Amino acid sequence: MAILKFSASAVAAQIAHARACKTFLPNWNGPVDRPALILIVGNGVHLRSNGIDGTTTRIVTTEQADPSFAFANGMNPFRDTDWMAQRRMAFRDLTGQFYTDILDDVQVLIDRGRGAIRLATDGHSIRVFVRRASDYLIGGTYEVPSGLGGTFRVILKDACDTFAIVQNCGNCEDFDAMQPYRVPLDALMEIDDRRAA
Repeated sequence: MAILKFSASAVAAQIAHARACKTFLPNWNGPVDRPALILIVGNGVHLRSNGIDGTTTRIVTTEQADPSFAFANGMNPFRDTDWMAQRRMAFRDLTGQFYTDILDDVQVLIDRGRGAIRLATDGHSIRVFVRRASDYLIGGTYEVPSGLGGTFRVILKDACDTFAIVQNCGNCEDFDAMQPYRVPLDALMEIDDRRAA
C-alpha cells in the first residue's frame, strides 16, 4: 500500500474542469456520464479530470503528462529528479489509468480547507485517506495485516503521514521476536476495527 499526497488546489482545478464539461472520457465499462478524477501512473503519477472540453486533443495515456495536472508529491517528472524511483516504490512496475469514485469525497475535504489531499492505494483500489500520524497513539496497540491472511497485533513505535514503525506484540513468540518494521500508515487498524485485512 502507498499513500499519495496531492496539492488540494491542483486537485480542485481538475475537479472544476471535470464539472464544467458535458462530455467525459469513457472508462473500461463504456461511456461515462458524470465528472470524475482519473489517476494516471506512468510518466509521473497524477490526477486529472475525465472531462473533454474541446480545448485539448490530448488523450489520457501513461506516456504523456501535462504540467497543469495534479501530481503526487515527489512523482512529478517536470520537477522531481527521482520521480521514477518514488513511483516504483509506490506501484512497483504497475502503470495504467484508474478511473476513481473519489471526486465527491475529495471535494468535501477541499471545502473544509484541507491544503493537501491524501489517497491510499494498493495498486488496485484508490480511496481518500483522512487520518494523520497525530491521530495515532505512539505506544498504542493496533493490528496490521500479516501478509499471511490474518493480522498481527503491534505496538506503534513511530509514525509519519505516510508510514508507521511497529513492533509485533501479543502474537506467538517467533513473530514477537521480529525487529520493528515499517507499514503504510493506513494499514494500522484499531483493535475493534473489523475492516478486512
